[in-house]
Amino acid sequence: MNANLDIESRYDADTALAIGDVVAATGVGEATLRAWERRFGFPSPRREPSGHRRYSRDDIERIRSVVRERNRGLSLTVAIERVTAEPSGPPSLFAPLRERRPDLLPVSIRKPQMLHLSRAVEEESAARAERALMIGAFQRPEFYRASEQRWRRLARGAGLTFVLAAFAEARSPADAPVEVPISTTEPVADEWAVICLAPGYSACLIGWETVGAAGLADRERAFDALLSVEPAVVREVAGAAVAIAAANEPSVGDRARAYLERIPDSSQRSQLRLAGAITARAFARMS
Repeated sequence: MNANLDIESRYDADTALAIGDVVAATGVGEATLRAWERRFGFPSPRREPSGHRRYSRDDIERIRSVVRERNRGLSLTVAIERVTAEPSGPPSLFAPLRERRPDLLPVSIRKPQMLHLSRAVEEESAARAERALMIGAFQRPEFYRASEQRWRRLARGAGLTFVLAAFAEARSPADAPVEVPISTTEPVADEWAVICLAPGYSACLIGWETVGAAGLADRERAFDALLSVEPAVVREVAGAAVAIAAANEPSVGDRARAYLERIPDSSQRSQLRLAGAITARAFARMS
């Protein structure tokens, strides 16, 4: 078995769970769950002929997400609205973040600068030696193959690693990132991303390749780039990547979602230090 997918899970995706199972898995009391259902229509369990409620693994994950959003200070109404919101468009990492966080302003940079920033995020993650969730978006298979040995080393130190690209098929090589195929017609196929999430730090770099790149030399390719160490932003981007993986390779998505839920948010102080470390590495590579 690929070590990057060796994550225990008590509940299978298709298991019909009683409300007591949900209480045990989420820490949310039975009375509270019933109150949420009456007021918000959430969660929405299946009803058996006997009248008993039956929940799915997805219900558990969404309830946990509501609890996490509440712990971040959101009201119950907003937390449930955020968790139950329908996707706003086709699979993308960049577009939903720009829509929900207009305060994050992208910077237009060329491929060499994107590469320096990517390496800085990757190297800082490796240096911290935590069991991180690491995700890469590479657009085309040949772009990943050029960095495959590097990402194999990253995967050996991470807790779970997968990469997105227009692969012909899904693969789970031993001691390597899981390869998840995406369609060349999806927006994510135009995106470059490095996402690292661990208990002690979180960082993400997302680049959307601007239109009109046809005919340009490879190093002249341009990207609208966003770099963030804000825990909520990184978690949101990681969640979007996991959702894309789940749509294309459900087993990977299920395990990645479970792993993501286990990772607590990092402290503000540690994130400030991380921002400085990534910046220093990027400048060192550019000099």
